[in-house]
Amino acid sequence: MSFEKVKAWFDSIGMGDRVKHFELSSATVELAAQAVGTAPAQIAKTLSFLVDEQPILIVAAGDAKIDNKKYKALFHKKAKMIPPEEVEAIIGHAPGGVCPFLTRENVVSYLDESLRRFEIVYPAAGDAHSAVELSPEEFARILPAAEWIDVCKLPE
Repeated sequence: MSFEKVKAWFDSIGMGDRVKHFELSSATVELAAQAVGTAPAQIAKTLSFLVDEQPILIVAAGDAKIDNKKYKALFHKKAKMIPPEEVEAIIGHAPGGVCPFLTRENVVSYLDESLRRFEIVYPAAGDAHSAVELSPEEFARILPAAEWIDVCKLPE
């Protein structure tokens, strides 16, 4: 999957103008915040995990971290991230551009409550030079199978 496919999908749902492509890298939260021109917390990072061999994505605010106790309480497993060299084959996007849009068929996406603090968040759009401008409500609407969960902790 690629930026072009994600952009075409957003065009097809009438939101293509929300997709941004940058000369600068947006591969990390900090770089994405610089490219977008926003606070790192508003970057919607997509974290890739395996739960009993089932690939899942958790989209969280850029300043949030997985809370292992909350994660285990919800998924009944210790958090196990997908190794970077396996992410593209399993999820459909390479590290730095992982997003919940147009993933492989068996991937389940979740939106963490940490995103709801913001009017606008910026997830990646399929490559390490992209972002999409969305409200948390729009995000949930365009990913109808995605469920809101609370598995992160915020900085003190």
